[in-house]
Amino acid sequence: MLKGQDIVVLVQLLSAPLGWTMRELGEGLGLAPGPVHRSLARLADSGLYDAGRRRVIAGAAEEFLIHGLRYVFPARPQGEVRGVPTAWAAAPLRELLASSDPLPPVWPAPDGTVRGLALEPLHPAALLAARADPLTGERLALLDALRAGDPRTRGVAADQLRKRLDPTPVSPA
Repeated sequence: MLKGQDIVVLVQLLSAPLGWTMRELGEGLGLAPGPVHRSLARLADSGLYDAGRRRVIAGAAEEFLIHGLRYVFPARPQGEVRGVPTAWAAAPLRELLASSDPLPPVWPAPDGTVRGLALEPLHPAALLAARADPLTGERLALLDALRAGDPRTRGVAADQLRKRLDPTPVSPA
């Protein structure tokens, strides 16, 4: 059974350079190699990751993230907190959708700059990953929009996520 951590690892894999190690993958998430290894095993068992080729299975990942994620990891906004904008309050959706919400969805964070409704991230590592890599942050915010948004928001988020799911590994610089 998948865990929220596995989805964050999956998203991190999309930005991982060729020749990545479990240690490097985990560093961007604040995870040790052991939990990363277990996440990769669960992702492979779920058909979302090809361990032999060390690549995300793009079609399966797209289908699961867009159509299944909200059922496996439902998002329920909670009380008002200080945090970091996510879902439709974060890039890229904040530029595409006008929100009438008085309180935007936020990941709770003591150093956050926005007051909003708490939306727990898939895993605590999501905030660290989003801060380390803007593209990963966009992908994770889009996943939150898919988990918590209305049908229109989910449709726009799905279109934006498809554009950001290119599984082609980035070559090291």
